[in-house]
Amino acid sequence: MENNLVFVVLAGGKSERIGLPKGLLLYQENFWIMEQLNRISNSTITSVFIGLGFYYEKYLEAVPWLRYAQDKFVVYKNLKIKVVINTFPEKGSFSTLQAVLFHIPKNSSVLIQPIDVPILNAVELYKIIDAENEIVLPNYQGKSGHPIKVSPQFWKHFLELDSNDQNTRLDFQIKKAKPFERTSVSVDDASILQNLNSPKDWSDFVNANK
Repeated sequence: MENNLVFVVLAGGKSERIGLPKGLLLYQENFWIMEQLNRISNSTITSVFIGLGFYYEKYLEAVPWLRYAQDKFVVYKNLKIKVVINTFPEKGSFSTLQAVLFHIPKNSSVLIQPIDVPILNAVELYKIIDAENEIVLPNYQGKSGHPIKVSPQFWKHFLELDSNDQNTRLDFQIKKAKPFERTSVSVDDASILQNLNSPKDWSDFVNANK
């Protein structure tokens, strides 16, 4: 069954600590970005937007069909995938999110996921998909993680924010929301908290999932 949710994967960072694009790290003989897409394909979500920035050419070279997805949706498994390139990635991940949101229908709710956080299992992803509020946050043992679901009423003002302002960040926007606008969904998958930022983080993650 289809829904009007759009999944946004943010892969525009510089990956300075790892030294190469995180989405192009190898995971079980495949690029990590493909593993993330495979995980999304296990859900009812059918539309995915990938935000690229630094090293976007490396992504387009490694996965050639992503180049075509800049101009139109490309079908991969049961997903329709569109690529948006942030031409000012030095402004940070929120600027990549803004670049993507400009291309998303204004009546769509959005699930936001950084490339360096593993997408949780499909059963618990449904908990986030099914929850309704302006903001839905997965919670593991008292800590919030990703993906974060936001309604169109909440994210539409993101497009008006100044990406040059250091306070223009997703976590700041969520904190500014009223408590009744936020719903916390308890999950048993600790992957929502993982942040694969360093070579050790990545090595530990790969070894734990062999």
